[in-house]
Formats: sequence, structure tokens, C-alpha cells
Amino acid sequence: MKEQLSNRITSLPASATLVMAAKARELKAAGKDIISLSLGEPDFNTPDYIKESAIKAINDNYNSYSPVDGYADLKEAISLKFKRDNNLEYKPSQIVVSTGAKQSLANITQVLLNPGDEVLLPAPYWVSYTAQSILGGATCKEIPSTIENDFKITPEQLEAAITPKTKMVFFNSPNNPSGTVYTEEDYKALAAVLEKHPNIFIVSDEIYEHINYGTPNFSIACIPSMYDRTITVNGLAKGFAMTGWRIGFIGAPEWIAKACTKMQGQITSGTNCIAQRAAITALTEPVSKIQYMVTEFEKRRNMMLEWLGEIEGFKLNVPKGAFYIFPDVSAFFGKEIKGKKIATSSDFSMLLLEEANVATVSGESFGAPNCIRISYAASEAQLKEAVSRIKAILA
Repeated sequence: MKEQLSNRITSLPASATLVMAAKARELKAAGKDIISLSLGEPDFNTPDYIKESAIKAINDNYNSYSPVDGYADLKEAISLKFKRDNNLEYKPSQIVVSTGAKQSLANITQVLLNPGDEVLLPAPYWVSYTAQSILGGATCKEIPSTIENDFKITPEQLEAAITPKTKMVFFNSPNNPSGTVYTEEDYKALAAVLEKHPNIFIVSDEIYEHINYGTPNFSIACIPSMYDRTITVNGLAKGFAMTGWRIGFIGAPEWIAKACTKMQGQITSGTNCIAQRAAITALTEPVSKIQYMVTEFEKRRNMMLEWLGEIEGFKLNVPKGAFYIFPDVSAFFGKEIKGKKIATSSDFSMLLLEEANVATVSGESFGAPNCIRISYAASEAQLKEAVSRIKAILA
């Protein structure tokens, strides 16, 4: 039978981070000594106190379908978390628990976007924002930034990008892939622009909120004029080393939360019951219990900045959060290295994989074609060896 895939799936780009991770696994299976710095996944184990609560949930026979929007006591815990960590008032009726923050984001785009709408993406941005907006029928418009400006857009750029078709803008702080953190002052300046355009929704992706180095997370929904039009997205994957547990959630205007619940009810229904019970423990225990991971990430960041700073041609800024370095490598464009012509960051990233056995991700799919993303969620020994290999082929 002839292949007859839908236009929807054929128009959808593959996730660049997952493609590179698959390529790295393929080479590793073939016997190559690959150091993978391509995935955004903490290399820590889930803390024991969280695992113990999951074991208790199993023994307490939590094994039935859970409510589509999450257990009531988990939603209450999330409500208290929003107040404690973000100074945000979200009632349980404004909260929806999903199978990871990625599903939370997908729900939002599905319930708010229509064909012909425009979505603004301050670049660099997480790769799935584009794909999910396309699935919602919208078109995407990038707002570029540079490493010299710490990968932040300006209010003037935001104003210039807005058209009568603009329906949504994504913000992500701390940012994947750059590690940039938008401050309260940054967001207030951008909010002053958005106040003039009351029909634009703001999606604030705060999944990395706890992984910051001296600049506290600020939620744009804290600005009174933004609260009723902002959907705050978060989850447990990054800060709590719970990537595989798949717990994400939103705080939103109640009518949007109800729509997301309706959508989710037809796609996955309720999230894993055991993971939800563990999430209650994760969110109600003091945040200080995960500080050891943040401290280690900051140490690795500082080492990586020092080591990569010794490579001529790498242009660096100092990321204030997340666990990525996002160097500008455009100095290598137009050169030939190891017999390979480097025209793009994809060429450069593939060179590192094939010649240095180090997996990174090109910045092209993040809307920053001069850069590559390097994750330092790996051991100190692996990071040191990876940089040593990169230095060797670029010498």
C-alpha cells in the first residue's frame, strides 16, 4: 500500500536534540567511545526521599486511573509551590497536571491557536515550541538575539515583531539552550510593550527555575497586567532529576485550564498515578534539599567556561541558569577541518561527533544558527575529556 501520511506529520520537524542523541547512541552501539553532551538531562539520580514516596504509593495500591487534571492533593501542593517559589496565586482549579511539561505546552498550543495565528519565538528557543505551534496551525516568527546581548530580546524588537495576527509569545527563563535568565526588570520592560496588545497570550516556560546561579527566577505572571493572559508552565524533570517520571503542570486562567483538561482527556487522560504521589513529596519538601545538584552544576559551568575559553574561535557568555553552554562558533565557518568544510553550526556539530566523538546540538533548530549547545549535565571527568578532544581536532 502506498504511504499516505498526513500533511500534519510530514510538515512536522524532528526534534534536533533527539536526532543527535539517536545518532550518538548509534555510534556508541557500533563501538565508538562517544561522550554525549547533547541531551538536557541531569546526570543525578532522583533523590531518595522522592523514590521512597513512590515505593509507598505502590504499596498503598495506587494503581487506578487518576483524575485527568491531576490528584486534588497534588494540585493543592502545586498551588502552595507557586505561592512559595513564585509569589503566584493559582487555585487548584487553575492547575492541570500533565505527562511532562512538553505535554503541558502541547495542550496550550492546541487549545489556543488557530490557522492563521502567529506565534513569536524570542531566539534562541526550545525546539518543540516551533513544532507544537505548527501542529496548532500557526506560523512562527523568530525574534533574534546575539551572544553580545546575553541572548535577550529588547522591548523594541518585541514591538516590531507584533502584527494583528500575533496570538502568542513564548518566554523561557532560565533558557534552553542559552542558560539566559530574564530578570524582573527585563520582564517589566517587555510587559510594557505587551500591555498595548491585550490579545496576545504569554507562555512562560519555567522548567529550569531552580537551576540558577545568583539571579532568582522571576515569573512574568507576577506582573499584574500579565497575570490573566499568562500560562505558567513548570515540571519536575530538571530541578528534581525526574526526567523519566514525566510530571509537568500549568497555572493558568481557569477557562484555559479547563480547555487543557478537555484536550488531555482525549489524548492521554490522567498522568501516571505513582509519579503523581512522588511529585507531592518533591514539591512539599524544602527546595534546599535539591541545592546540592545546583551547586554541582554551577561548579561544572565555571570549569567549562574556563576550558572552552581556551579554544580560539569560541565566543562565550556567562549563562546564569540551566546546564548549558551556548558558544558562538561562527569563527569556524568557511574553514576546512579534518577534510570537512564547515559552512554551518550543523557542520561543526557533526565534525565534533564524527572526529572528536563528542555529541552536541547545532543551534540552527534553536533559532541561533551561529551557535552550538553543549550540556554540562555530565561528570567532571567526561566534561574534561570532551573538551580535550575538541581542542585536539581544532588545534
